[in-house]
Amino acid sequence: MAISVAFIILFGLLGDYLFRRMKLPGLVGMLLVGIVIGPYLLNLISPEMMTVSGDFRKIALIVILLRAGFELRRDTLNRVGRAALIMSAVPAIFEIVAVTLAAPRLLGITYLEAAILGAILGAVSPAVVVPLMIDFMDRGRGTRKGIPTLILGASSVDDVFVIVIFTSLLGMYGGGEVNLWMSLMEIPLSIVLGIIAGLIPGYLLYRFFTKYDWCPPKRTIVVLGTAIFLTWLETYMEHRVPIASLLGVMAIGFVILEKSEGIAHIISQKLKKLWVFAELLLFVLVGAQVNIHVAWKAGLAGMVVIVVGLMFRSVGTYISLFGTDLSAKEKLFCVVAYVPKATVQAAIGAIPLAAGVASGEVILAVAVLSVLITAPAGALGIMILGDRILDHGERSSYKFKELRESLGLPRVGERVRSKQFDTVWKVIEEKETWIEAPETPGKEKQKESQPLNPAIYLRYWREAPEKEPGTGKTRSYRYSQVDPIFHEHWEILYDW
Repeated sequence: MAISVAFIILFGLLGDYLFRRMKLPGLVGMLLVGIVIGPYLLNLISPEMMTVSGDFRKIALIVILLRAGFELRRDTLNRVGRAALIMSAVPAIFEIVAVTLAAPRLLGITYLEAAILGAILGAVSPAVVVPLMIDFMDRGRGTRKGIPTLILGASSVDDVFVIVIFTSLLGMYGGGEVNLWMSLMEIPLSIVLGIIAGLIPGYLLYRFFTKYDWCPPKRTIVVLGTAIFLTWLETYMEHRVPIASLLGVMAIGFVILEKSEGIAHIISQKLKKLWVFAELLLFVLVGAQVNIHVAWKAGLAGMVVIVVGLMFRSVGTYISLFGTDLSAKEKLFCVVAYVPKATVQAAIGAIPLAAGVASGEVILAVAVLSVLITAPAGALGIMILGDRILDHGERSSYKFKELRESLGLPRVGERVRSKQFDTVWKVIEEKETWIEAPETPGKEKQKESQPLNPAIYLRYWREAPEKEPGTGKTRSYRYSQVDPIFHEHWEILYDW
């Protein structure tokens, strides 16, 4: 299995590099690499690796959802909450209805089988959407109106909604008694329980991290372990009570961010580095799940069913955004962002066939084909439209985040050691401001058009047991791209 990991890393990085050189999303290259080296073409990934690929993909998805949680701010959620709730259900309903009506005529299957297919196709892929939205948030794209947060929240609940419907329809096919209304009631229950299941450990972790000053990697590992346990809890309790654990994973990051932005920022940066490896695992293994031979069987009719479903889904997405302050172009971006399919289709596409559904092979073929069509096209559309449509003000607050990351600055409350005097200080105040960029040699200064650069002021207090913070000796320094680098004079201290 070790050689399979080597292939995933080396070929995955190669695919990512080549597609980025072509100005295309790197994740598309990783997906295609997974298809090529997977068991259905070159077969370079061992059966043992494919057996545990579901767990690896889940862990990778947890990493990016944790990062999403550490980017969710309460004020932004309050602004987009209503639209996100509507988007989590209406587009999926439109797509399921469209596929239910079109598939019997095009594929020769029953209406109930078509509804099952629609439920499989109706889920948007968090594996594709979430990393791209995180990238936009990191670059400050669309943050003024909270568009990436809107899509993050809606896509996460969308999966819960669709999977409940899929489970109910599959139960109806099996001849068992299914109370559809009771099944639908599980949706809000699982959402609420999932959020609660994340808020509680998130708050406990915040208290723990404020009491014990652990180094960032250990904090990150504890958070990741807690999130993985939460997803196991969903599996353990699935026959007793529904829990949307992936929402709980994001809630962990959300509550830590609300309570301590400094701690949240530190953990988020470590998760960002971990995502480099997790991204390779996620997209290459998702691609490896795609049986291109099965997809071929879906043919032109299967492609038409997918396109019809997407057309209706797009209408549903656009309708969901009525009453928001988004422009027509921003609504178009949201429509495109709700196109990609991969994770859910790869996970549940084969379930009807295993459950004895007569058209199970056709359903699997169309599900696989939907991944091949929508994942690359959707990712490409998101990146192109996002860079062209989403706002990115010159004085975006995210420029301070970029500066902090590049300089490795501490947060308020953290302890640092002076390399020059070997003394311990504590950060007690910070201030974000804009400064004029240095003049370019050989050019006259034009005050009105002079660009501004972000800068962060930090005030340090010399730690002394007998003194209160802020009293006694303090020092203030300014950090920017043109000022002295923090790590030349200081190092951050941790208890463990």
